[in-house]
Amino acid sequence: MKGTIYLAGPLFSEAEREFNRKLAGMLRNAGYEVFLPQEDSADNSKSREKLDNATLFKKNVEGIDKSDLVVAILDGGSDVDSGTAWEIGYAWARGIPIVGLRTDFRTLGIEGIVNLMIEECAVGICINVEELVLFLEQR
Repeated sequence: MKGTIYLAGPLFSEAEREFNRKLAGMLRNAGYEVFLPQEDSADNSKSREKLDNATLFKKNVEGIDKSDLVVAILDGGSDVDSGTAWEIGYAWARGIPIVGLRTDFRTLGIEGIVNLMIEECAVGICINVEELVLFLEQR
């Protein structure tokens, strides 16, 4: 096993959850253990009816704490998902490296690819899944 990755990203639409599953599968095939909140903390619409927010929060924080690296999906226009932004900030404060994945080709122009606070705490930002896997292999 090459290490544990916490996969941070939006998980509210069917398309987001499917992309997250696909990406987690690719990372697992590359030899990583992956904490995927929508599965590992059961963060989805059904579990939110049964579990309280504090329990979901605790499970996700524990997932980050146990990870060697955070891969953060940075798609969604000029601002990333607010939960993902929090996970990035928490990981950065804990000294856990963050690698961004930005498949959305829109940029902020002269300001950079994403918000500078997100961009500056990442050890790298990749533009597609293949580049991400290659970047991780070279770390």
